[in-house]
Amino acid sequence: MPITPANGQTAGTAAVGAPDGAAEPIMLELVDEDGTTIGTAEKLAAHQPPGQLHRAFSVFLFDEKGRLLLQRRALSKYHSPGVWSNTCCGHPYPGETPFAAAARRTAEELGVAPALLAEAGTVRYNHPDPDSGLVEQEYNHLFVGLLRTEPAPAPEEIAEVAFVTPEELAERHAEVPFSAWFMTVLDAARPAVRELTGKSVGW
Repeated sequence: MPITPANGQTAGTAAVGAPDGAAEPIMLELVDEDGTTIGTAEKLAAHQPPGQLHRAFSVFLFDEKGRLLLQRRALSKYHSPGVWSNTCCGHPYPGETPFAAAARRTAEELGVAPALLAEAGTVRYNHPDPDSGLVEQEYNHLFVGLLRTEPAPAPEEIAEVAFVTPEELAERHAEVPFSAWFMTVLDAARPAVRELTGKSVGW
């Protein structure tokens, strides 16, 4: 699997997971168990079993009523298509801060700039996806924030969105497929979510 030192450069041809027409594959940061960058790997290669531990981020945005914005991933995605998940998630480019990546991808996927976006800790997990056969070995940086404008989802990224209360989320989670990582990242972010939305909302 293609890996380079943390300060190296890798050239290559377009790979699965790279934008259409891209001359280079999408590269991710590989990290150790402490979250220290140790190299890079191509995106799809990093998710092949048994998976390579890499940096990721997850964003949770809430409206003025304290409802969480969920997205259903586009059916065209090669990883976890058509399942529900948190507001936005992804991977920083090598050298990009997780905060900058979270803001960038929120704008790219949802067409919005979150207000009061704040760090909400990190979580490390290993989640195989039985449908795709890919593995999420991630050191995930969590962010919470407020949404004060209507989202404008990019159709190549998102099939649909929904704002949910904790009760509505529990009902939806019991009825339809969610991403393998969703509950892990939500549970890890709950202290920051409660601080943002207030304990009375029920998160």
